[in-house]
Amino acid sequence: MADTQTYPVVRTDEEWRQRLTREQYAVMRQHGTERPGSCALLYEKRPGVFICAGCETPLFNNTVKFESGTGWPSFTTPIAGALGETVDRSHGMVRTEVHCNTCGSHMGHVFPDGPPPTGLRYCINGVALDFKPSGD
Repeated sequence: MADTQTYPVVRTDEEWRQRLTREQYAVMRQHGTERPGSCALLYEKRPGVFICAGCETPLFNNTVKFESGTGWPSFTTPIAGALGETVDRSHGMVRTEVHCNTCGSHMGHVFPDGPPPTGLRYCINGVALDFKPSGD
């Protein structure tokens, strides 16, 4: 699991609980999943960058976001080096989990059913993200 590795940003469990909302903590630190369609970032279309809600690391440019119909923000390509991957064997299936490479927070999963050019769909929990509009 991602939480056995060492990351540049390290916080105690109490510091994470103070920094994140209850839902963010459940998703980002306990590998949970938000309800589909529940996050406003699903509809974000402005120019800018999606960043980790835990450490503000830039993860995705808005230009690679697409509507997958799944109820979670979906992207084709992360910013180089921003995400790490681990094997997730929970819920009776094998999936590829993605986590922030700076703080280790769980972001979501990547699936091989996305659009060109990568064919990948990074299915990300919106509560794990913040959005920084261009020019801010």
